[in-house]
Amino acid sequence: MSFQAYLDNIEKKTGKTPNDFLALAHAQGFNPDTKAGEIATWLKTDFGLGHGHAMALVHVIKHGPQIGSKHVGSDGTHHDDSDTLRLDGIANR
Repeated sequence: MSFQAYLDNIEKKTGKTPNDFLALAHAQGFNPDTKAGEIATWLKTDFGLGHGHAMALVHVIKHGPQIGSKHVGSDGTHHDDSDTLRLDGIANR
């Protein structure tokens, strides 16, 4: 599953876009210096996310939309079309 697919599945489950989660995380006081485990616990507890989905959002909260280019353009299981994630939601594509 691609990184973008993880984010899309989170949106389908919660009704919240990655940008919504960024705003909520900011309101909680989370920032790039917050420990990943603290953010993941919040996402699991408050939104019922599993570990993998929570960690995908942790990356976005801590590092923004940029991801490594390792799987970009590949045809492997974890391929992404771009090294920049779409955070504005499925409806905006």
